Amino acid sequence: MGHRALVAYRRPDRLYDLRYSHWGGENAAFGRQITPETPLASGSVTADLLADSVARDRILTDFLDPCIHEALYLVDPDADYDVTAYRVCWLEWGDGRNGGRGAIIAVESDAADRRVRTWFRATKTALGDLIEMGALSRRAAQAYLESRVCADEDGTVYTYVGDDPESDATAYTPTPDRWLEDDWWQDVTDDWETSETDDDWETGNDTDDPP
Repeated sequence: MGHRALVAYRRPDRLYDLRYSHWGGENAAFGRQITPETPLASGSVTADLLADSVARDRILTDFLDPCIHEALYLVDPDADYDVTAYRVCWLEWGDGRNGGRGAIIAVESDAADRRVRTWFRATKTALGDLIEMGALSRRAAQAYLESRVCADEDGTVYTYVGDDPESDATAYTPTPDRWLEDDWWQDVTDDWETSETDDDWETGNDTDDPP
C-alpha cells in the first residue's frame, strides 16, 4: 500500500520539478533524508520526473490528490536542500462523490506531525459519526472541518482537479477556504437537519467564532 508523498524541487526559475516517494508520507522525518549528499533520499524518491516546470499553485490543484498522497515536501536546492513538510488531509468522506477537496498543514517536527494526524483523524471521525446519526448534514460537517483546519492549524484548503485536460473542474463546487462573509452561519446551516437554533449553538460555542 505505501504512504505516498509528492516531492517538489524548486528550480532557479521558481518553478518546481515533481517526483514521487512511495513511503515518504509515513512521517515528517522523511524530509531529513533529503540532503545535498542524498537529494533523492538514497533512492526513496524516484529519479523519474512526474512533471517539470510546475508553478507552485498548480502543485495542489493539478498533482496533489488528497485521496492518494499523505504528504507534500517542498525542497529548495539553492538553500542547502532546505525541506518544508506538509501533512495532506482529505476533507471528504468516501461515498462515491468527487473526492478532490483537501488541505495541507505545515509540520515542522515529528511531534507536530503526529499531533496533526491524531487531531485530524479524531475530528473527522467524530464528524462522520454525527453524519451517520443524522445529527449533522455532510455539507455542514465539511464546512466545519475546513474552518477548523484553517483556524486551528493555519492550513491551506484546495480542490484537486488533476492535470487531465478532459476533467470537469466545474463538477465540484468547493466551500470557501475561510468564512469571511457576515452570513457564514446561514451558509453552514442551510441544510442542517436539527431542531437547534442559531442562538443555542452560538451560546455554547463562543470560542468557535469564524476567523
